[in-house]
Amino acid sequence: MEKDLQKPVKKRNYRPAIIVISVVLIGIIGILSGLPGVKDFDAFDVTILPRTNAILNSFTFLFLLAALVSIIKGKTQLHRRFIYAAFVTTTLFLVTYVAHHLLAESTPYGGSGLMAALYYFVLVTHIVLAAVIVPLALTSVARAWNMEHERHKKIARWTMPIWLYVSFTGVLVYLLIAPYY
Repeated sequence: MEKDLQKPVKKRNYRPAIIVISVVLIGIIGILSGLPGVKDFDAFDVTILPRTNAILNSFTFLFLLAALVSIIKGKTQLHRRFIYAAFVTTTLFLVTYVAHHLLAESTPYGGSGLMAALYYFVLVTHIVLAAVIVPLALTSVARAWNMEHERHKKIARWTMPIWLYVSFTGVLVYLLIAPYY
């Protein structure tokens, strides 16, 4: 009878889905970066999208911090809920990010000197790590779903700080370029 209570979790192979999702997302964003925005789009004011992106990134950052504090305190269920919340706000961010890049022309940074160097450093590291975080975050959650706690912890030690950096620098990029919209 006790054996039935402790059934092993059937491990699923999420790797193909992680690869497909990562390649598709990164590919779409890469393609969008090379396309001009739609001219004369007037269904709604697309200038609200960058601010929306920054707000969503802010929420992702806060949810990730709360998830980190929760797991440090041993509150696994709360940690899981905050991670799912971070996934929701990140997904909403991706939708608004793609919409913005489809509908609006790219905004060049207008600053110079040290501020331009700072902006481009933050932007480049943000972009590179945003591409890296997609498979890392998906792999982290897949390992948690498969109850591979030690493997989850190993990858989460990389995923959490990178995801925090990406969400924080997403807001920072917005704040630095906002005067030029």
